[in-house]
Amino acid sequence: MVTGDFKAQVDALWNAFWSGGVSNPLSVIEQITYLLFIRRLDELQSLGEAKAVATGKSPDTLIFPEGNYVEDATDPDDPQQKITVAYNDLRWSVLRDMHADEAFKIMNSFVFPFLQNMAKGSPHSKHMKDARFGIPTAQLLAKAMDMIDELPMANRDSKGDIYEYMLGKIASAGQNGQFRTPRHIIELMVALTEPRPSDTICDPACGTAGFLVAASEYVLENHKGMMFDDAQRKHFNSTMFNGFDFDNTMLRIGSMNMVLHGVEDANIAYRDSLAEESEPDAEAYSLILANPPFAGSLDYESCAKDLQRVVKTKKTELLFIALFLRLMQVGGRAAVIVPDGVLFGSSKAHKTLRKILVEDHKLDAVIKMPSGVFKPYAGVSTAILLFTKTDSGGTENVWFYDMQADGLSLDDKRQLLVPAEKQGVCPDEALSADEHAKNNLPDILARWAERDSGEQKRTRTDQSFLVPKQEIAAAGYDLSLNRYKEIEYEEVEYDSPQEIIADLREIEKEITDGLSKLEEMLG
Repeated sequence: MVTGDFKAQVDALWNAFWSGGVSNPLSVIEQITYLLFIRRLDELQSLGEAKAVATGKSPDTLIFPEGNYVEDATDPDDPQQKITVAYNDLRWSVLRDMHADEAFKIMNSFVFPFLQNMAKGSPHSKHMKDARFGIPTAQLLAKAMDMIDELPMANRDSKGDIYEYMLGKIASAGQNGQFRTPRHIIELMVALTEPRPSDTICDPACGTAGFLVAASEYVLENHKGMMFDDAQRKHFNSTMFNGFDFDNTMLRIGSMNMVLHGVEDANIAYRDSLAEESEPDAEAYSLILANPPFAGSLDYESCAKDLQRVVKTKKTELLFIALFLRLMQVGGRAAVIVPDGVLFGSSKAHKTLRKILVEDHKLDAVIKMPSGVFKPYAGVSTAILLFTKTDSGGTENVWFYDMQADGLSLDDKRQLLVPAEKQGVCPDEALSADEHAKNNLPDILARWAERDSGEQKRTRTDQSFLVPKQEIAAAGYDLSLNRYKEIEYEEVEYDSPQEIIADLREIEKEITDGLSKLEEMLG
């Protein structure tokens, strides 16, 4: 958890970039990502060197080998002047101690070309091939390096927490917030699906990799022994987590996010998931976690033909669900966020896709979320769908939950409604009935676990309840919660009309008497 002191340090770093002339929040975090990456390369080199000393063997791989990197390079400040640097001069620990102007020159002329061309040395080097140095002055570079050097990044938790805090600043920046799903909603979806060490997890629109990070944290917390098993540890670091995006900035940020959370070689790859044939990845994943962007409509020509064979539509929200089903293994689970229109849209494509989920697979749950969950940058109404791919049906009852509060105010300010220790899915302290009304997340998780037992007794007036598949089919596969929820009206006793008229006459008499007394007093 990021403490007040750490927040102050990150805020100061962020403000240094703003005051130094880098005002776009994505550019700020991208440049910080590069600096963190350069620092990480130096750490990896130092670890390799220490291991070599301890074992008496030569390092397996040197990120910064001996000798010169580039000879006779042109000095950007003086084209007639040639400069040469050693690979060692590209290391964070060396640059940090240089004069600001010299470090700035080497960073611009050598370090970033090195990042662009490096073939190995870091699992996420492939996302640095388009890296561009965007720090405008030597003074800002020196200041930023000093501040980053002071950040407490000795362990996975602190690294990840600090990066998550910086990513939160993207969400608060307004128009760029679409790249970030609120962390407590992500944690709810992860907790509902319970990732296991054997899972292969995918987010086909990963953005900053928030779902994959949360899944990795859940696995490490709930399966502590997996990192002591060679096969499971290798799976965790290389094949377990897979994310796709078609924004290179997001790929770099997402890749760094995974590394700083302890996943060294996650498969974070460039892909327009809807525009490419997904056949190579068909049935490759056991768990899908996603909140894909719903841009509206695509041309048929630009959409993968294999998705069109599932459902003929231009709507991206429907195409993504078709994609999820294509990517999932039989028996695989999914927790995905969809706009409300998916639940009740009346087009043939909407109905066909809902019927596929209910009849051909196992639709487990529909969790209706309040529209303010994504404020301040979006006020859309959304829901979480949970389903299991079976290819043979299996839906008996669908569990509905009417989420009315997530712990924060549903206006643009998104202020805490309950103390920090009572926020989130698994709060440190139990919630009272009044506090439950302000944070439904713990109740959602608890009732989800009871969906095959205690929830069977719940009525349609409760916050959660089950609906049989037959009733959903009879309703045209409408999945909107209000279609099935019943409102409990409180009986109120009213006076008879005669009693009401008598009361009105008494009031009229009192007013008339009062006016008469007032007239007498005024003479």
